[in-house]
Amino acid sequence: MKHGRYPFIIGFLIVPVAIYGTFVVAAYLQAFQLSFTNWRGFSPEVNYIGFDNFTKLFEDTTFWKAIRHHALLLIFLPLLTIILALFFSFLLNVGGGSKSGRTQGVWGSKFYRVVFFFPQLLALALVAVIFSRVYSPDDSGLINGLLNQFGAEPILFLADKDLALWSILAVLVWQAVGFYVVLFSAGMGSIPTEIYEAAALDGATRGTLFFKVTLPLLWNTLQVAWVYLGIAAFDAFALVNVMSVDRGGPDGATTVLGLEIFRNMQDYAQFGYASAMGVVLFFLTLTFAALTLRVTRRDAVEL
Repeated sequence: MKHGRYPFIIGFLIVPVAIYGTFVVAAYLQAFQLSFTNWRGFSPEVNYIGFDNFTKLFEDTTFWKAIRHHALLLIFLPLLTIILALFFSFLLNVGGGSKSGRTQGVWGSKFYRVVFFFPQLLALALVAVIFSRVYSPDDSGLINGLLNQFGAEPILFLADKDLALWSILAVLVWQAVGFYVVLFSAGMGSIPTEIYEAAALDGATRGTLFFKVTLPLLWNTLQVAWVYLGIAAFDAFALVNVMSVDRGGPDGATTVLGLEIFRNMQDYAQFGYASAMGVVLFFLTLTFAALTLRVTRRDAVEL
């Protein structure tokens, strides 16, 4: 019976593994192969040029500009999203204090969970279109329309090189917070209420409950959230492509690697060069995930 279970397990795994290998692993391998060629996407002939694409890549100022943008997103997107999501999750689960010896969230917390999750129901392209109108520099824009009522000058959120990336970052945070509010709420819901009640009886404040009880017990969930948000910071293609001026503008102020990969394939027919960018993006994302899991695992032990 012990040996008979392996054919049963293999029988269930062989189809999904074959599909994954065909459509995911094979695609990655082909991208690695194309990164060493000058293929332009139209000819069946593939000429291998070694590391020329990577040499050209590391001399490309637009590439380094995109890397800097990813670095900023990598710092601020997870940080702001997690801080806001933790704050709202704590309010929805513990912020109402203790009643009849039991901790509870603020009034209407179940309704607020639905409201926070609502942005997750919207496609990113739709979110980009909505906020393009919100940021519109004329009176039709929500923000500038309000500013105009007070006689203030319009703010060029997407046309100002110093504001454009931060404006898109704000949309990324707005879109992501709701999901992590629900995720952290689920994590907090799994923490035994007796722990909160015992701490409250000992005179613990809400701040103490958060930093000494909630945060350490929620650490594994925070680790997962940071990895996923970091991967999202390496993407951001959909919002930048729709919202930014001239796709990545003004003057490359919002460009990201995903957009540059798309542009080199779609506009310039440089499939080999675009594949080299994709390979670099792959290793950057993999390195980030590995380092984050390693560092946060060590910090979790210290906690």
